[in-house]
Amino acid sequence: MESTKEIINLAAPLSREGAELISRAFDFAKKTHEGQQRFSGEPYFIHPYETAKILASLRMSPTVISAGLLHDTLEDGNVKEEEIEEIFGEEILFLVKGVTKLGKVKYRGAERHNESLRKLFVAVSRDIRVIIVKLSDRLHNMRTLQYVPEHKQGRIAKETLEIYVPIAYRLGIRKLSRELEDVSFSYVYPKEYEETKSLLKQKSKEDARCLDKFQKSVRKVLAKNGITNFNLDYRIKTLYSLYNKLIRKDWNIEKIHDISALRIMLSSIDDCYKVLGIIHGTWRPLPGRIKDYISFPKPNGYQALHTTIFTGYGNVVEIQIKTRKMHQEAEYGVASHVSYKEKKEDKSSPNILWIKRLLPFNNGQEKSEIETEHEDIPKWIKELVEYQSTEKNQEELEEELKDDFFQQRIFVFTPKGDVIDLPVGSTPIDFAYAIHSEVGNQTNGAKINGKMASLDTHLNPGDIVEIIVNKNNRPNKKWLEYVKTATAKKHIKSALQEQIKGQNS
Repeated sequence: MESTKEIINLAAPLSREGAELISRAFDFAKKTHEGQQRFSGEPYFIHPYETAKILASLRMSPTVISAGLLHDTLEDGNVKEEEIEEIFGEEILFLVKGVTKLGKVKYRGAERHNESLRKLFVAVSRDIRVIIVKLSDRLHNMRTLQYVPEHKQGRIAKETLEIYVPIAYRLGIRKLSRELEDVSFSYVYPKEYEETKSLLKQKSKEDARCLDKFQKSVRKVLAKNGITNFNLDYRIKTLYSLYNKLIRKDWNIEKIHDISALRIMLSSIDDCYKVLGIIHGTWRPLPGRIKDYISFPKPNGYQALHTTIFTGYGNVVEIQIKTRKMHQEAEYGVASHVSYKEKKEDKSSPNILWIKRLLPFNNGQEKSEIETEHEDIPKWIKELVEYQSTEKNQEELEEELKDDFFQQRIFVFTPKGDVIDLPVGSTPIDFAYAIHSEVGNQTNGAKINGKMASLDTHLNPGDIVEIIVNKNNRPNKKWLEYVKTATAKKHIKSALQEQIKGQNS
């Protein structure tokens, strides 16, 4: 039986106000979805409830968990925006609207659009928390994909594998990306999934016995060297990750040395390097398999020391050495940075502009501030927003952030929800030619978000554009002043030349 208690127990320690907010959202969503069913025959409310549980397990704030409970109320519950704002406030409405808008983005299977779609998800959401809610929503949908009509399963799974998984991975939220990719894998490549699963099962049985003995040996060696404050566990490679590696290794599983990895979690970076020395002093490492991701983190911020050693039990094993904080961030990624605490004074500084850019709702207008220090900023986030520590004043820094990597392109929709990727400053004519040269040539008018607009109107991110065509229409010279894309210019010039030829013949 669904209860707020289960969500609250999964979340980080909550204030009374936070728990009350979640309870109100729970009751509102349950009432809104009353009588609705999912494909499985279960009450629809199960879905937002499970989404909220995933968000709580990611230690998201009560605001985000509540948005998770309410995320389908606008689309499927016929609730008015004003009602959500009145009961739950502007911020939760902002998040719910963001998730609803992301739900309209369609995947059509075109490989060349994948990167644009990934960028679009971030650009359209306008707030990193919207993406985290959407990823949690998708994870529960994938867990129940077997109940969806069979003809839809493949498309949804492929969309998840090619769009959602890379986003979750890029955000460093392995807790989500691992499960998303393995469930998707089973639907997108069922034959390869079963083959990989069979190979892993066989290999895991052999490795488990050796790992058990080896763990005991590691504990003894660390204790003997005065290392007592540590946690030790192991992880098995995900099926999809193993599958990709098997392809590179000609399906020879014996060539893969990191199927199982022993994880040693410590209190400090100094201890990490000390333990690496103890491990190498006791067991022989494989040459070329020592990786220092602490000094040189992965692009998504992952940090650890990796080494592969001969165990002495007839096998090799990968050892990952990291601090507990590094392990937390490897599991939760950017979600571990999205936390709030109330402060009376405003302590905004350029050091936290990176997360303010990804949490624009909170752009200096709220009391809430992000709990983070400058050194906690993941390197990939800095690169993402091209943040640099400079002598620029606040105004210049804000201008730089406005001109970030998403602002160079805009992503607009066809009425069917297909995504068109255009440069900033593009007009409906650019949009028309991006669809097809004939659509461009026959453009007679345009609607933007359902309203008639002039052909020289600059499009904004997220606009829904409908082109009105007339088969007798032809481009005119003035159009060249309106367009931004090389494709549009090329087709307009070509059509104008044809018209001149026609007049002279």
